[in-house]
Amino acid sequence: MQARIAQMMTTSTASGKIILFGEHAVVYGRPAIAVPVAQVRATATVTDAPPGSGCTIVAQDIGEETRLAAAAATHPLALVLRLALEEAGIGAEPDWRFVLTSDIPIASGLGSGAAISAALVRALLTHAGQPAPAETVSRLVYRSEELFHGTPSGIDNAVIAYERPVWFVKGQPPESFAVGQPFTLAIADSGIPSPTKESVGDVRRAWEADPAGYEAIFSRIADVVHGARRAIRDGNLAAIGALMNTNQQRLEELGVSSPALEKLIDAARAAGAKGAKLSGGGRGGNLIALVDEESAEAVQTALVNAGAKRVILTQVGTAGIG
Repeated sequence: MQARIAQMMTTSTASGKIILFGEHAVVYGRPAIAVPVAQVRATATVTDAPPGSGCTIVAQDIGEETRLAAAAATHPLALVLRLALEEAGIGAEPDWRFVLTSDIPIASGLGSGAAISAALVRALLTHAGQPAPAETVSRLVYRSEELFHGTPSGIDNAVIAYERPVWFVKGQPPESFAVGQPFTLAIADSGIPSPTKESVGDVRRAWEADPAGYEAIFSRIADVVHGARRAIRDGNLAAIGALMNTNQQRLEELGVSSPALEKLIDAARAAGAKGAKLSGGGRGGNLIALVDEESAEAVQTALVNAGAKRVILTQVGTAGIG
């Protein structure tokens, strides 16, 4: 039986995210730390459509309009919409129009795909007059992430659904963690798409060819992540920055860095960042740099001069987040 329609229009949003420590190794059972980035968001708006029109998904930013009834089973947004309809107990396709927008750069490591899916799930469940708990949102979005990334760790859907900093181990519930002293990150977009599915797949193939060697790198990354959790808890910004630099070295060993990213990382460090590393799949996308009040402006300027297309600042550990 179709659930009751709660209202004529519903709008829901979801934040972006950034991985602080542990990307790639997290796919292999090691921990990672990630935080939401509230400065960029995805938005889903549901409106009631004329009778008989069914569900339509409008991805406004790319000019794509898809009728749910005609969408392939592998269409990521159609998949998450069907899963959410099932979750809501809605059998017959309702006459709803979903308009999706986002200011999160695509293929940049900021979780654009997971954020769009999370906003869509929240909007649908709310429009149906039902709760949209973070656990449910995360579970449904993970299914769509399997199409986006092949073998996702689950960290994107977790941090975006819960919208708080998380300590994440694959297969375990995400844990919030204590932030001893708020700190600021400069997030720089390299302007180069980050092919997460491709880089994850390349690491998988390399691991299959040399499991012992890659497991050793993953374990060294895990040591960095554990150290970072202690440093964040203690408010030790110097240690956080040094560990970011070490994590970057390990990511270079995995083959997921690039000359363009390393040019930006070097520019951030030279301008006063306490540490800098790529974030996410690598090869392109974003890098993050730990800055303070004195260095923030100089680091932003240096990153832009070195080729960054966009630099935003986000604070980790402010009231209501950490």
